[in-house]
Amino acid sequence: MIIPVRKWATPLTIGAFFLMAATGILMFFNVDRGIVSAAHEWLSWLFLLGVAGHVMANFRPFTNSLKSGWGRTSLSVFGTVLVASLFTWGAHTGGQFLAAIQKGLVSVPLTTLAVMTHTEPDLLEQRLNAHGHRRSQGADHPRRCRRESTQATASSRSCVPSLGRRDNYR
Repeated sequence: MIIPVRKWATPLTIGAFFLMAATGILMFFNVDRGIVSAAHEWLSWLFLLGVAGHVMANFRPFTNSLKSGWGRTSLSVFGTVLVASLFTWGAHTGGQFLAAIQKGLVSVPLTTLAVMTHTEPDLLEQRLNAHGHRRSQGADHPRRCRRESTQATASSRSCVPSLGRRDNYR
């Protein structure tokens, strides 16, 4: 049995819109718990599917709305914003920005990390040790650190655990 597009397209669009709006607002305010980001990114395909079905079911009104001044202006403005968003304009944003910060933090001495986190170096080292990170003998540099592994051999990793999560340092 085939379900008519009009029966599922609009409800799917509405439901997926509320999901995208809620997860987008949570991400905007850095509430990144659970699978908020993954839900926003992957379930947006449901939103696109619903919109495609909704446009199919309402094709004539859709094309008529694009013929109006508001429709053309809206399409032009958002199309321009889309094209402009593909350029970095010399700024590091999003994942590029976070990756640069993480790379920089991994290459600074432990004493500098302590100053940046307003923590005594010994306390910071204890916190890192609690997460399985150990400094090499005489090293004050995280890049020279080794992380103890539960396996027979130790794997060489950074001394800074999951930089994106603040709760790892508390």
